[in-house]
Amino acid sequence: MEKPYQCSQCDMTFSHNSYLIIHQRTHTNDKPYKRVQCEKPFSQNSDLVGHQRTHIGDKPYQCGQSDKALSQKSNLIKHQRVHNGEKPYQCTQCEKAFSQNCNLITHKRTHTGEKPYQCSQCDKAFSAISNFLRHQRTHTGDKPYQCSQCDKTFSVKSNFIRHQKVHSGEKPHQCTQCDKVFSRKAHLIRHQRIHTVEKPYKCTQCDKDFLQSAHLKRHQRIHTGEKPYQYTQCDKAVSQNTNLIGHQRAHSGDKPYQCTQCDKAFSRNAQLIGHQKTHTLENPYQCSQCDEAFSDNSYFIRHKRTHTGEKPYQCSQCNKTFSDNRSFLRHQRIHSSEKPYQCTQCDKDFSLNDELIKHQGTHTGEKSYQCTQHEKRFSEKSKLIKHQRKHTGEKPYHCSLCDKAFSQYSYFIEHKTTHTVKKPYKCTQCEKAFTWKNYLIIHQKTHTSEKPYQLAQCDKAFSQNSDLIKQQLIHTGK
Repeated sequence: MEKPYQCSQCDMTFSHNSYLIIHQRTHTNDKPYKRVQCEKPFSQNSDLVGHQRTHIGDKPYQCGQSDKALSQKSNLIKHQRVHNGEKPYQCTQCEKAFSQNCNLITHKRTHTGEKPYQCSQCDKAFSAISNFLRHQRTHTGDKPYQCSQCDKTFSVKSNFIRHQKVHSGEKPHQCTQCDKVFSRKAHLIRHQRIHTVEKPYKCTQCDKDFLQSAHLKRHQRIHTGEKPYQYTQCDKAVSQNTNLIGHQRAHSGDKPYQCTQCDKAFSRNAQLIGHQKTHTLENPYQCSQCDEAFSDNSYFIRHKRTHTGEKPYQCSQCNKTFSDNRSFLRHQRIHSSEKPYQCTQCDKDFSLNDELIKHQGTHTGEKSYQCTQHEKRFSEKSKLIKHQRKHTGEKPYHCSLCDKAFSQYSYFIEHKTTHTVKKPYKCTQCEKAFTWKNYLIIHQKTHTSEKPYQLAQCDKAFSQNSDLIKQQLIHTGK
């Protein structure tokens, strides 16, 4: 088709002069058609007519495949592509295709790097106008989308639509491989990766794969050390927003998650879920290489690394590597001397939150973990698990060099050194060496004559706790 009418400002051509006139308004921003009720201007009369229908509620264009009705014919054509899967707009630089031309234009900017929409308040630039408008609301605080059922307001339309499904219970997206249904298409796509085992998001620094883009971003902060979430009441910064919320509750004392079986309350939902398993003794995560089972997936992942030897967390200051993030963070505080967790009752500081929780038990005397076979109670879940092995006889830690098995991981590690004959802990005052650090500490007391363990019944003192326990048994007659 011949297109003799060319735009003088760009290379676009048109078959009719009227189309050229309409197009030129995109350059001049001329909008001669104005609605009297709301004074909104439009560059084309057809757009004005379509907009007028939003005021009167007229939707004359009905979809033949669903109950949806639309105010403009162009919107009906776009909507029908949802049903027929038509994507007529294709990118020339990659094979990606789109159902709408505006989406293609936005996509092209991922290749060119163009970001034409710039914020006047913070110089941030965007490739898509929708992202630009959404960003502006962070400055204005504008939330134009209001739910009619609960008065909740939203700054982004997609969040508003998603929220409405909470009231309606609508879940239109169904998995073809199982009967699971979802309220959002993105959740369905994420779920389908469980069936395909697809992990499309790969870390460039350690080749680790992830199911979700958000998980990759969170993981990359391990390498960069980035902590974008900072608390306003103290200098603490964290890598995840959920950690920030949890830390805020540590200051406020807020514990919104309450156990239905006991009166215990928690500041985080994950802590409540972990606690509830102490009532059911449920351990759904089972190791395929040994018989150990775990109530929490994070503990299970950490345990698997004892078999693989994987240590994904590396210190940037001394190159030391760690198998779990907790040990890595604890180690980093050796360099920084940071102790962010403070006891409110005695001003003692701790580098880890779980150390603070253990310490707080010395003030309260609380022992919430009870053995199912008798009345013995423990302040920590890990101590209960170790204790229960005395009843079950379970020894989950097997030595690969001999047939010996152990009930505790620390005993297993200590045993392994007997095969290597390695004694890395050397006394500085004599030439004696030890396979285990605590043996060295006990030995050093023979040089200092230190006897920190004193018996309450008499004035006797001992260098080792085990000697104190033996003496106590003599007094009690046990």
